[in-house]
Amino acid sequence: MQKDERDLLEVLKFELQFLEDGGYGRSPRTPWRPQYIFEDSLTCMNYDSKENPGPCSDCVLMQLVPPERRSEKIPCRHIPFNTSGEALDSLYRYSNQQETEETVGAWLRATIQRLEEERAAARHAHSKHPPAGGGTLRGTPLYQKQHPKCANPACPTAFHWTGGGKFFRFRPDPVSATGSNPTADLPGGIHGVRHYWLCERCSHVFTLVYGEECGVTLKLIWSDLAAGETHKELSAA
Repeated sequence: MQKDERDLLEVLKFELQFLEDGGYGRSPRTPWRPQYIFEDSLTCMNYDSKENPGPCSDCVLMQLVPPERRSEKIPCRHIPFNTSGEALDSLYRYSNQQETEETVGAWLRATIQRLEEERAAARHAHSKHPPAGGGTLRGTPLYQKQHPKCANPACPTAFHWTGGGKFFRFRPDPVSATGSNPTADLPGGIHGVRHYWLCERCSHVFTLVYGEECGVTLKLIWSDLAAGETHKELSAA
């Protein structure tokens, strides 16, 4: 079975609709037991695949399971639904079906809203032009933070070796007029180079350039493309 490459947001939206439509009512095939959330839904990557099930570690829902719970036999039963850590594993023991579905429904709505807001913010960041003059966006070195991310400071995309995008290498920023270099203590040091990475989306919109005064900054690719097209038109005329 191929690795689950479904979109998490779409999966959660489907699950919410399935829940609200009464999909977890008593099954004609197993009327003696309540239906299990996720497991008895088309959301499950192994739904109706009992003979050759894929490993739960490949499921798109796994990214919602705490790392310390991913080795459980049924990991999706350990997705926390609130700050108290309530999950299906505990709900099945202490709550009835209606209470369980109400808890899961509230969590699904909140999670869907959060993911939609995060994606809207990311789209806005990708479409946002860097301000002119002194307000240029300085690129974020790849290993400046504990969790490496895209060099676009407005982009939240975390770095991954197989995530595509584009790499850049630059020498550290020059020493300022005050004689200090605020980035000299970053990985790479004053004698080496610093690495930057633009995610796949940002690499189609921006590039990174180096200037003695501003250091490494983002530059909009579109402006270069527009200038090139104008030059072609003038040449043709």
